[in-house]
Amino acid sequence: MFTAILQGAPTWVWFLLAALIALGLSQSFPRTMTVRRATIVPVVLVVFSLVGVTSTFRGDALAVVAWAVALAAVASLSVGLGVWRGIAWSDATQQLKVPGSWWPLVLIVGLFITKFAVGATLAIQPAHAHEPMFAATVGAVYGAFSGMFFSRGLAMWKVAHASLTRLSQQSA
Repeated sequence: MFTAILQGAPTWVWFLLAALIALGLSQSFPRTMTVRRATIVPVVLVVFSLVGVTSTFRGDALAVVAWAVALAAVASLSVGLGVWRGIAWSDATQQLKVPGSWWPLVLIVGLFITKFAVGATLAIQPAHAHEPMFAATVGAVYGAFSGMFFSRGLAMWKVAHASLTRLSQQSA
């Protein structure tokens, strides 16, 4: 059955997976980025995640609450534990210096696998979309992934904000 599910997936899904893996691999190298990009990308991912949960479960309050709680918990925990260490600000370029990390690849592939499994499950058993425990579990898992992506953006924003505040105080 598992092989049939994989073979039945549209071809574009595998191209998407390849593109996502390439994106994740690109995150393993150090790079610089603007504060705007560091802020916009996580916000867009959170919005897409919320839209995914609400459309999959037709706005089921339990799924949305589970998503929100997991997002907040994981984001808070990640930032508090300093999961995204090593982010620095360059005064010279006014950009963030972000170290390479394998975590984005792990998160991207993990999210892809989760979305694929949920899609396959709902294609085989559409009634699961109306089961509160399934909706809450999937909502929480999507929220946890969103929380990790959001925490990375938040960590970058905090570094930039602290540096820019320091610079403005020095010039005052």
